[in-house]
Amino acid sequence: MREFDYVVIGGGCAGLSLAYELDIHQKLNNKTLAIIEPREEYKRDKTWSFWKVAPHNFEDCVKKNWKEFSIKTSSGSKIIKCDSFPYQSIDSGLFYNKVKHRLGKNKNIKFFKNINELNTNNSFIFNSVPSLDGFGSNLWQHFQGIEIETTEKFFDDKIVNLMDFDCDQRNNVHFFYVLPFSKNKAMIETTWLSKEDKSLKDYDSQTKSYINRLGIKDYKINFKEEGAIPLFHPKYKKEKNKINIGTAGGMTRLSTGYTFLNIQEHSRFIRINLENIGNTKKYDIGKKYQFLDQIFLKVLKKHPEKMPGIFFKMFGASYDATIKFLSNKSNFFEDLSIILKMPKWIFIKSIFN
Repeated sequence: MREFDYVVIGGGCAGLSLAYELDIHQKLNNKTLAIIEPREEYKRDKTWSFWKVAPHNFEDCVKKNWKEFSIKTSSGSKIIKCDSFPYQSIDSGLFYNKVKHRLGKNKNIKFFKNINELNTNNSFIFNSVPSLDGFGSNLWQHFQGIEIETTEKFFDDKIVNLMDFDCDQRNNVHFFYVLPFSKNKAMIETTWLSKEDKSLKDYDSQTKSYINRLGIKDYKINFKEEGAIPLFHPKYKKEKNKINIGTAGGMTRLSTGYTFLNIQEHSRFIRINLENIGNTKKYDIGKKYQFLDQIFLKVLKKHPEKMPGIFFKMFGASYDATIKFLSNKSNFFEDLSIILKMPKWIFIKSIFN
């Protein structure tokens, strides 16, 4: 059986981002790396979007940048400028092609379908596959998105509709999300923040109804994606010569589901500390954000009907401050400006409950 210095379990966003980061910085010139990934082929299957609050390696995979986004509830809407931190959307197909092309040039990097093909006794393992069985009662962000192409120019391609809460909530938190790539092409996504509930997964009828409500009649579907992001961090037993990355490593921001940029920063941290990674302090996205997110999720569980208004009020603070807060880059005064916009009593009660 073959042996490798490093083994990455899972060749998705986190695993490939780490391999790419190590390769472009010549960390694998004299070391070997195996990537365990069962899929038969790589093709577009995801859309990763975020505010660009930090540089990353995949600017050439960005499908579109926006400098404005909107939030809408049943009682009002607002358009928010984000010139300092443009909202970006990455096409996973472009990402996979770029990374696979680069890694394919390094003879020290190999792909395998199953870890049982390797002897890992002397390998350092980076695991990106979370263990999520038995967590149905926890909160999830689950969604289905379709990219549609209309026969006529319909969309304002300068503004992302980040959250449209003016829709059926079913005693949970529900919004639509629209990424307009051009005037006649957009990703339209129905998104729920809820426990596991099959009754909420009639995604096709939800998106069809929303498209009809927008007044779009003639269109075709170019692409469909579906997924679920855990809004919790599963506990893992610490193991020698193994660390978790990606969602498995706590890189998902629990109040938002944003993960991509956190993965990139974790990959850089690993690359910088690679020679002593087993003894390096665990990387996290910030204790204060973990604390605040837990309070936020308690409120979401107990008062889902208040969440549209809470998200709306959040952007009553400085737009840049709110974006930085949601992207783990805010300072104390920016945090305070956002906290002061929140309905204080239900958050205070959630701290002590």
